[in-house]
Amino acid sequence: MQVTVEKTSELKRKMTVSIPDAVVQEKMENRFKALAREVKVDGFRPGKAPTNILKKLYGERVKSEITGDLIQSTYFEALQQQNLEPAGQPHIQSLENNGGFEYIAEFEVYPEILLDGINQLQITRPVATVTEADVDNMIAKLRLQKKTWTPVERVSAQGDRVTLNFSGVCEGENFTDGKVENYQTEIGLGQMIPGFEDELLGLTAGAAKTFSIKFPENYGNEKLAGKVAEFDAEITAVEEPTLPALDAEFIQSYGVESADLDDFRADVKLNMERELGQGLKTRLKSAVLDALYANIAISTPTTLVDQEIQNIIQPYADRAKSLGQRLEDLQLPVEVFENHARRRVALSLIMGEIIQKNGIKIDDVKVRAVIEDMAKSYEVPEDVIDWYYADNERLNDVKQMVLEDQTIDWIISQVIITDEQVTFSDVMEKPQVEA
Repeated sequence: MQVTVEKTSELKRKMTVSIPDAVVQEKMENRFKALAREVKVDGFRPGKAPTNILKKLYGERVKSEITGDLIQSTYFEALQQQNLEPAGQPHIQSLENNGGFEYIAEFEVYPEILLDGINQLQITRPVATVTEADVDNMIAKLRLQKKTWTPVERVSAQGDRVTLNFSGVCEGENFTDGKVENYQTEIGLGQMIPGFEDELLGLTAGAAKTFSIKFPENYGNEKLAGKVAEFDAEITAVEEPTLPALDAEFIQSYGVESADLDDFRADVKLNMERELGQGLKTRLKSAVLDALYANIAISTPTTLVDQEIQNIIQPYADRAKSLGQRLEDLQLPVEVFENHARRRVALSLIMGEIIQKNGIKIDDVKVRAVIEDMAKSYEVPEDVIDWYYADNERLNDVKQMVLEDQTIDWIISQVIITDEQVTFSDVMEKPQVEA
């Protein structure tokens, strides 16, 4: 076997594999001998058909089988011989060659990743604590979650809930399937398109109003996006919110059996600290990954990026199918998906290189601790723990998560860290950066 490799771009390789005719002919003859015992040819006893007859009848089939076998048996041997590691599946083309068999395999290889400057990376680590004011705000939100509604005989105001019947027309076409009846919305909550809820201010039950609003340019329905629509609305009820008292009943509804306010505040704070810890961890991880992606040069194999794009798109494809739609009808932002896919592939390769170069191994003790922590919120934690350890696929998911965390911890130990004081709301309310 003779192997030659041509570098056609930074990551693309063109590998030509030539196999001597003697090898091909030997395999062909052996296949014909086996075939003679398997097939029945009219006019000949089983196993007695002449080879020239078999070649005439089955020559193309045998040739195809032999070339397929040769590619399968020599491809990985050729890669090892040339010390190549392909990223993804190759494109293989067979060539006509009177002196034997030859094929070309074109593929991409994994990029070389240099980690020399990793200890010079500068990362800002957010630091925060849960204050008593944060606890007050959280309790206020918990009270809002349990608010009740009381009908009022006055004009509607911000924070009220209104019940209405309405219809909408755009360019002469009704797009609300007639009239929507008994629809409830909270004014100021932003449930409707921008401007709609504002039109409901200052109205009493029984009032009717006609108004026009322009739909946002990026509205999900392209027939309405950026267009002006006319609405006819009739208010049937106006209600104001009533917050529950911070009493024993309210406190016990959140699992604090003592009904003591101090105990309740302590429980709320404990939960907030747990959420804050996870939020800080997530933000630090995002900062680390951002720094890696911005500072470590890497070429991403197109094959891997394309595969990742398909992984990102698949949930949308599944949803479209369930709704009886075509994927093309969703008008997905493929360019955005490509950027996300390229980032994911690059970071996966960089993290893999860090793991390999520094011999980072999965810590089974940490795996157990993570599973036990996840199981705490269930009624019978032991059953959840057993559930993870009973299935290798589930267990491997946790192991990979722990390995990633261990790698992030190793990176943090190497880089230059600067702490930045932030608030609880900064961590919990601002959108998370994609990992």
